[in-house]
Order: sequence, then C-alpha cells, then structure tokens
Amino acid sequence: LTGKPIKLSDLKGKVVLIDFWASWCGPCRGEIPNMVRVYEAYKDKGLEILGVSLDNADMAEKVKKFCADNGMTWPQIYEGLGWNVTPRKAYGFDAIPFMVLVDKEGVIRMVNKRGGKLEPAVKKLLGL
Repeated sequence: LTGKPIKLSDLKGKVVLIDFWASWCGPCRGEIPNMVRVYEAYKDKGLEILGVSLDNADMAEKVKKFCADNGMTWPQIYEGLGWNVTPRKAYGFDAIPFMVLVDKEGVIRMVNKRGGKLEPAVKKLLGL
C-alpha cells in the first residue's frame, strides 16, 4: 500500500505471519482483532505480519482506510488483482483467510493457526 516493494527475504530473522485476506471477507474481518492483539503483544519480540489483500482493482484507498480503521499497522500488499494476486500462485490456496507462519529462517512451519491457536503457535516459533 505504500508503493514500495516488499520481499519476504527482507524479514529473515523474524517470525512472519502471512495473512491472505480481503475487506469483503467476513471470516477475515472476524480474525482481525485477534491478529491485532497478537501483533501488539509480540511485534517487539520478533513477530511481523505481512498482509496480502485479495481486494479487486481500484480499491487501494478503501483497503488503506480499512487497515487504518481496524488497527492493521503491519505491511500490506495490494495489487488490485483479487484472487489473481501474485503471491497466491506460490501458496496455492482456495479460501480465505489463509494464514502462513514462517519461522526465523524463512521456512513455512504452520498454516491456518487462527483464533485461539494463533498465539501459542507464534510463541512456539518465537521460542517463548
């Protein structure tokens, strides 16, 4: 959303939660307060969230406002391509929200740890 490229490799050394979501997705919206809480608790301990919006074209301003209104202060990728967003091809999922937890070495360790399963998974990967 800032217009600057984001590379997962730039986040090596952190535990990264990649969150594929859309502003129109009810289950995605329902998970946001939990993610905000976990992010606030662990961002200074090595957690980063990288959001990937599956919103459609010409929605950049709406996505920015949605993120601001919902406390989603982490980096966001928005291409305006909906389900054809570039990173989706690498992860091959068919439903959202789709969450991927990547360890400090850049290895995918867990997927779809949502709700009450997110915080314990993050703590495990952070070694807490």
